[in-house]
Amino acid sequence: MAGLYFEEFSVGQVFHHPIRRTVTEADNVFFTAMTHNPAQLHLDEEYGKTTEFGARIVNSLFTLGLMIGISVANLGMDEVRFPKPVFHGDTLHVETEVLELRESRSRPQNGIVLFAHRAINQRGEIVAQCKRSALMLRIPAQA
Repeated sequence: MAGLYFEEFSVGQVFHHPIRRTVTEADNVFFTAMTHNPAQLHLDEEYGKTTEFGARIVNSLFTLGLMIGISVANLGMDEVRFPKPVFHGDTLHVETEVLELRESRSRPQNGIVLFAHRAINQRGEIVAQCKRSALMLRIPAQA
């Protein structure tokens, strides 16, 4: 998606991003500690064993960061959901669908694209999803 102009997008277009990432225990512990999130569900394996998941789960904000990190100029996110947990060792890939295109009223050199991002684990389960508005450059007018 990076490098595409606004006019190169179409509603319904789907991008299967080639970047994949295996989430490690270190990713989760470091991110959780750096964001001062003391939730036992992310840090305490013994506690995690007593939950419905049977183990620690990865901090959802780390998952969100991975999912949207592959894209461009973020104007905002809506409808952020985490339907399934991410565990240490899960490998995530992301797909993006174009939902809407509109002209920017305040920036005529740009257009706004509404994307639906989905992070999917190696089992084919959607683990995170959101709608996201991005500011995209328009094809420059010929001088």
